[in-house]
Amino acid sequence: MSDAFLSCNGLSKTFGEKELVVPVLKGIDLALNQGDRLAIMGSSGSGKSTLLHLLGGLDQPTSGAVMMDGKNLHSLSEVERSSLRNKHLGFVYQFHHLLGEFSALENVAMPLLIGGQSIQAASEAAFEILSQVGLSHRVEHRFGELSGGERQRVAIARALVTKPTCVLADEPTGNLDRKTAEQIYELMLELNQRLNISLLLVTHDYHLANKMDSVLTLEDGFLTS
Repeated sequence: MSDAFLSCNGLSKTFGEKELVVPVLKGIDLALNQGDRLAIMGSSGSGKSTLLHLLGGLDQPTSGAVMMDGKNLHSLSEVERSSLRNKHLGFVYQFHHLLGEFSALENVAMPLLIGGQSIQAASEAAFEILSQVGLSHRVEHRFGELSGGERQRVAIARALVTKPTCVLADEPTGNLDRKTAEQIYELMLELNQRLNISLLLVTHDYHLANKMDSVLTLEDGFLTS
């Protein structure tokens, strides 16, 4: 597990206090190497999103460790953790969280602008990745002018524009129809292969999960194959 880019050991998470403590994750072990494609399945409320948030450094575990690029993620300061996360991770959610007042290009360029790149450099990089997801003709369109599938493609482009080592996807096609969901998954798998980006997604969709290299199931706080 020490050679993995992203891993966790004995990862546990509980919510509540005293008599109201609810254990959600109970000693999860997981390892993800660069280029891997892994799906984690589970019913609603099983803790899939909680696990993804812990692996991405967006939440603190109750116990256990998350290692990213050889560093214990939760022993770092918030600034160090944010820097590591911004360097290596891209996030895709079920709800794309695009900023409605900005164009597709501006939404995708945003992470680079926040990271200190110039407007020109960020815009050029955003246009390039939008072209790779088939949206070069929609770069100036705003949220309300894009279809559901196009919005999710913009979200994927935004996750990839920083050239991350790994993309964490939380039900990335959960609000799309089957045909569009298939297209989005095929796009993510193609980008995974071409860019050698690790892909870890959580889903409740067996059909789509089986397109990945391996599938694990989260049930009663435990991860099983």
